[in-house]
Amino acid sequence: MVGLARTRTLRDVALILLGAAAMHFTTSFLGPFTDHSSSIIVKTHVSSEYIPDAEQHNIFVAPAQQEVHDHAHAEHVPAVVPPAAPKQPAPPPSRENNREPAQELITAPMDLLPSVDTSYSIPETTILSHAPGWTVFRNIYMSNGTMYIVTSRPSSFPDIRMITSTGLAAENTPENIAAREPTAEDMMFLTPQEAQDLWGADVGSHEKNRIWSVPGNTFIVNEPSQFLDHYYHFCAEWLFGAWAFWQGAWKATVDPADASLTSAPPVHRAIFANAGAHGWRDRPGFNSYVFRAAFPALTVEVLEDWTDRIVATASPDAPRRAWHFDVALFSDRSAAFRGPICGSQTQRIAAEATEHMRRAGNLTKLWWEPVRRAVLRFGGVEERIQDIGVKADGFVAGSAQMPGAGEVAATGRAASGLRDSEVVITYISRQASRRHLLDPDHAALIVALEDMCKQHGWELNVVQAEKLSKEQQLSIAARTTVMLGVHGNGLTHLIMMPVTPVSTVIEIFYPQGFAHDYHWTAHALGMRHFAIWNDTYHTFPNEPQVNYPEGFQGTEIPVYPPTVVKVIEERIAGLHPL
Repeated sequence: MVGLARTRTLRDVALILLGAAAMHFTTSFLGPFTDHSSSIIVKTHVSSEYIPDAEQHNIFVAPAQQEVHDHAHAEHVPAVVPPAAPKQPAPPPSRENNREPAQELITAPMDLLPSVDTSYSIPETTILSHAPGWTVFRNIYMSNGTMYIVTSRPSSFPDIRMITSTGLAAENTPENIAAREPTAEDMMFLTPQEAQDLWGADVGSHEKNRIWSVPGNTFIVNEPSQFLDHYYHFCAEWLFGAWAFWQGAWKATVDPADASLTSAPPVHRAIFANAGAHGWRDRPGFNSYVFRAAFPALTVEVLEDWTDRIVATASPDAPRRAWHFDVALFSDRSAAFRGPICGSQTQRIAAEATEHMRRAGNLTKLWWEPVRRAVLRFGGVEERIQDIGVKADGFVAGSAQMPGAGEVAATGRAASGLRDSEVVITYISRQASRRHLLDPDHAALIVALEDMCKQHGWELNVVQAEKLSKEQQLSIAARTTVMLGVHGNGLTHLIMMPVTPVSTVIEIFYPQGFAHDYHWTAHALGMRHFAIWNDTYHTFPNEPQVNYPEGFQGTEIPVYPPTVVKVIEERIAGLHPL
């Protein structure tokens, strides 16, 4: 029922005014004595810190008493900012050598503290996981281009040179190697009191700290465009390593029943601090295609945006200010090369990330699948095709449980998990590019592959990638069992192949030549890699040494087709198992 409006009398108006005056009097004079105990104030302080341990991974120590160190904290101002007080570059602060016993393993992500409020407190920096060139920070700060670690225990952190560098392009000269060593302008420690002195509000002012929080999860990429603008180095090296480290830091799981999903938290933004808008994009356009498809809601910032953040905190006429990153995966190519795996063994920055997490037991077999499937789904690949690897694994595992299965070596579908019609051989042709086969050998190889596939009922694709759309290339890669071709960028599509028990990459080199690129990536995904030198082949554990002989980049690379056919047939039959 709707009430009818009543006309207010003079008496009504007088009562309303009298009530309002009484309320104003009560609030003005009695307000300061009112009990606000029902208000909720959340104040979070984190003080556990990272400590490396030779026998354990992702280890933390309990909070310790505050430790004061007296290194310089002068700011630096980039050229685009009006000059402030001069700053002399200084080496990273030294750390104490004492180590305390590890006490606490990394907790599962659901047990981590929620985002903190930096308005009235400055939470200390902690590390969730670290390997050379790869570090997941919680509560890390940036002001005037310097990354700040706020901690009362700097000795519990890794050496700064294993975390970051000056971000310069790499050259193999003593001068350049020295120039890439980080200084206090790149990253430094602050005690909580020093951070409070720099960015904290004046005591008793009731003002908030001069810290602006960047909430959520951020990838900060501290390397120039030197390698980022290449499909292999961006997708199969940087992204490959970043995703492995991110998954492993959270001990994420991927269920074979739906391998497109991961328990790892989402990534909200990526910041390419030393690469411009075109500095992380490759010429064919696969970097942005893969990145956007895998992380559709992710925000990308580039060098110009990072400079904006630097300038905003660098004014000499304003109090010091800082950006606070809630959770950040900080990656640095030069720092990764200082690690033993990348620097001495593989020359692949992703190797430090994947091997660290694999040794810690934090990587599941399907860790790469959520990225792969997101890209394939975006490219229009059907789910049944995306499932080829998981189903093949399941078939082989089931066959192994059959009575008498262990008495003889598995062959045929029992070894591969694939029907003959599901075996796909893809030859990536480079005949229109520099570095390719001798023309007669190329023609003979195609004839041999056609005869082999016709005999076994397998599918053959001879691909010139530059003539196909991205979707067509992804559709072929998503079904490929064996990918072969001359060493080159087209083999990067191996990251979109299904990982079956017989998945294989065959890389043709000029005799005596070898490079780690696709060899390492194939093995990191659980595939077998073969290096072909004309009529011989090499595979784990007898891989050749890295070598770039004269002719490596040329147009007269020989290949003996029967050798390639032999390798493929033996591999599909179940020989050369991993």
